[in-house]
Amino acid sequence: MKVLGLIPSRMGSRRLPAKALLPISGLPLVIHTYRRASLSKLLNKILICTDSKKIASVAKKFKSKSILTSPHHKNGTERIAEAYVKMEKKFDFVVDIQGDEPLISPYHIDEVIKFHKKNKDVDIVLPTLKIRFSDNPNIIKVVTNRKNDVLYLSRSKIPYEAKSKSSFFLKNLSIISFKPEALIKFAKAKRTNLEKIEDIELLRALEIGLKIKTLTLTGDSFSVDVEEDYSRAKDRIIKDKFFKLYK
Repeated sequence: MKVLGLIPSRMGSRRLPAKALLPISGLPLVIHTYRRASLSKLLNKILICTDSKKIASVAKKFKSKSILTSPHHKNGTERIAEAYVKMEKKFDFVVDIQGDEPLISPYHIDEVIKFHKKNKDVDIVLPTLKIRFSDNPNIIKVVTNRKNDVLYLSRSKIPYEAKSKSSFFLKNLSIISFKPEALIKFAKAKRTNLEKIEDIELLRALEIGLKIKTLTLTGDSFSVDVEEDYSRAKDRIIKDKFFKLYK
């Protein structure tokens, strides 16, 4: 089964402008993501999807493949959907690997792919990590049922601890595996009410009836959204075991 890895990346970040090209230990941020994805054993092709000729030029400089997409997309999922449609060859699964996670684990990528191959009836696979607590709105919290189907995602602290304490919460990990037909259905649908309110694109998938299942992984990863995240990434990368394999 063929698996395509797509890394959405843009220059227009509101909270940390041009973060895709911020330097971390001698490499632009998005190149870390690309090279770490390249360590996956199950991805058959990897592309950076961008609306920026500057990002595309930097990708070429660092021998990373890219594809130009429209500047009018509302989110990364719409961007990778356009890239997929442009592909001459089709794939069995499309994995969205967020370009602002320079510490993403190739092990996590492969675990998501293996899980989706075993659960082919699922439209979308969203991995999660257990966390103690976070009221950080940049961290997306996930609520599931007993079968690990996603019920809701929020920037708020959910579930709310009204009468009992939760031993852990779930945050989403920015590796999302799509069946191609689910990705295209998502991209064709208009933005939904909850998606607009929470600013979480996967809520559109839930609202139009797509099935999202989670698997909980171990380890850690985080997106670089603000200056504090950037500083943390710079500190962490030099000690990271995967960095030694591609620097």
